[in-house]
Amino acid sequence: MSQFADRSELQLFRDNVKRYIQDKILPHYEGWEKAEIFPREVWNQLGEQGFLAVDVPEEYGGYGSNYEFSMVVAEEFCRSNCGALGGPMIVHSDIVAHYILNNGTEEQKQKYLPRMVSGECIGAVAMTEPGAGSDLQGIRTTAKRDGDDYIINGSKTFITNGQHGDVVVVVAKTNLDVPGAKGTTLFLVDSDTPGFSRGRNLEKIGLHASDTSELFFEDVRVPASAILGQLDAGFAVLMGELQRERLSLAISAVAAAEGILDETVAYVNERQAFGAPIAQLQNTKFKMAEMATDVRVNKAFTEECKRSFIEGTLDVATVSMAKLSTTEMQNRVADGCLQLHGGYGYMREYGVSRAFVDARIQRIYGGTSEIMKELISRSVLSA
Repeated sequence: MSQFADRSELQLFRDNVKRYIQDKILPHYEGWEKAEIFPREVWNQLGEQGFLAVDVPEEYGGYGSNYEFSMVVAEEFCRSNCGALGGPMIVHSDIVAHYILNNGTEEQKQKYLPRMVSGECIGAVAMTEPGAGSDLQGIRTTAKRDGDDYIINGSKTFITNGQHGDVVVVVAKTNLDVPGAKGTTLFLVDSDTPGFSRGRNLEKIGLHASDTSELFFEDVRVPASAILGQLDAGFAVLMGELQRERLSLAISAVAAAEGILDETVAYVNERQAFGAPIAQLQNTKFKMAEMATDVRVNKAFTEECKRSFIEGTLDVATVSMAKLSTTEMQNRVADGCLQLHGGYGYMREYGVSRAFVDARIQRIYGGTSEIMKELISRSVLSA
């Protein structure tokens, strides 16, 4: 049996996702952007449509599809300029669900995965802290042993799905006697656990409809069975899942760039200046040629990485290259497309303005461009 999806089945699924976005998401999206959060019931609707955690095995309530199907969902939401849903869905389906699938106990898998597929249980990752950013060596949240339980104290910030999240993967320090990121452990914390609280929904320059929150842990008591993976081995779990996370972000970056480029093609063919469509101006022609080439080259690379990931051969340096290259490209394309829209590109009524501000975070989360360069350089210079 092939590791790769049947092309006709994949296209049918893609068409279904496109229709759903067109009929059920786009008519409401601008309202959600203005409200700076989309309704919780949207998650349930996404689950009903079969768009969440699609590659979770059937034994855990999933569809047993492969990574390509999961990426179709991410691609189409981002291509439709709905990154404030696409991003949170990646966190839920491609990060949290697979943390649990690949590292959880049988009890944890049975408890969470079926409800994550249905949209009843939404996942979040609480790693980033106010004073440490994503630097695991600076984590101050602690989980201290108390009999058969652990008591978690600390705070997290910039947490995607923080408002809607029902289960949070919390990174905490369990061994204070070892340096750096050693001695960290992951815990699965249910949002109804006493002592857990959500802060405000943070205001961002982009991805407005995506909820991003502060989370607080005050004497949160969880059983030892809430540990995800092994005690004091949280860093290894996080590192083991980074390839999928960064590749998913790279693929979504290409899709977002494709979407806004298509929209700009239509705009420059319609917009008149100096008595003709601006598409006839040499600057427009050259700029569109540059951006189309940029998108296509990056797409080819992400397709190569996708094949490697499915085959189990994708390495850290290569996926770091993909994340770096595609997200930088997405920002170049969003900026170039906005420029071709002229003053209208700065108006919220035009989708390019949203694509521009939404793109900016891609160079930061999932590992900054600077961190990607550091990881790539280690591989290059050790060769």
